[in-house]
Amino acid sequence: MTTQTGAAAGAVERALRTLTVPAFTLESGEVLHDLRQAYHLDGALNAARDNLVVVFHALTGTPDAAGDWWKRIVGPGLALDTDRYAVLVPNLLGSCYGTSGPSLNPDIRFPAITPRDQARFAAVLVESLGVSNVALVTGGSLGGMVSLEWNATFGGRTRATVVLAAPAAHTAHAIAWNAVQRAVLDAAGDRGLAVARQISMIAFRSEREFEARFGRTVGAEGRFSVESYLDHQGRKLEARFDTASYRTLLDAMDAHDLGRGRGGLAHALRGLQGHVYAVGVPGDQLYSAEIVRQWAELAGAEYRELDSHFGHDAFLLEDEQVGAILRDALQAAARADSRRDVA
Repeated sequence: MTTQTGAAAGAVERALRTLTVPAFTLESGEVLHDLRQAYHLDGALNAARDNLVVVFHALTGTPDAAGDWWKRIVGPGLALDTDRYAVLVPNLLGSCYGTSGPSLNPDIRFPAITPRDQARFAAVLVESLGVSNVALVTGGSLGGMVSLEWNATFGGRTRATVVLAAPAAHTAHAIAWNAVQRAVLDAAGDRGLAVARQISMIAFRSEREFEARFGRTVGAEGRFSVESYLDHQGRKLEARFDTASYRTLLDAMDAHDLGRGRGGLAHALRGLQGHVYAVGVPGDQLYSAEIVRQWAELAGAEYRELDSHFGHDAFLLEDEQVGAILRDALQAAARADSRRDVA
């Protein structure tokens, strides 16, 4: 089934596919009924149905990686080559781009969800495609948290995992950023979402970039250029996103703890399977490179860094570096497949 995205999705123009899920049990034990999972699938599954790549978007991302935020990474001949791989991008549970969330049924209370719920909900979609073994799972920020949860839950069915700019458990520092955004949503009325976005952009980008890009320049209207930039970013998100979904996803991020119910964080990380890459960004004000390096060491994962002045958002902007890591991960998975075939 396909559907066009609604007004909340604004920027997404390609037709979405959807799957209806009759019942789904959340980590909390609450059961939701008649849920909708929206997604894009670029490329085709092969006869063995073992060439699927699953990409999880970030906080306000869309399921259209190929046409939107990773358009230089997903496509024919690119790092996630749709001539070779089928690239699946589900809209995360709780978001507002076609998947069930608070914006889809605003009169119904939408419960608290976690990245673990989001990974498990996406797994229902993967299973519906007849796929039992995934070539690669990847995502950045919230998408990286969901990727980690996917591996911890379905690692035996995942050959490679690339986690970009994400912690193994949400940190106190990141929770503080989200708490301020919630306070703004509560206090600022109709402008809440736009102002919350301005706050998040300060965390997503680095001091180094702001100084190089804006410095103390003043625009024609007499305001500092960086102020105008933040206003613009706030208005853009306000036009395309939903406040209730934004709050739901902030709460999901704060709930992220890979070790919950798994014997603690170190035990959960040691249980990750396949080829795992942890990608940090020096200068990331939200999840420092050191935070990422620490969990990589506990997991025995391969640690990589993005050399960038952008800060946290480097996973969206450093296409060549991100693409190279994704290619390496797919090649490592292919070598493992070859060894198994020979054995």
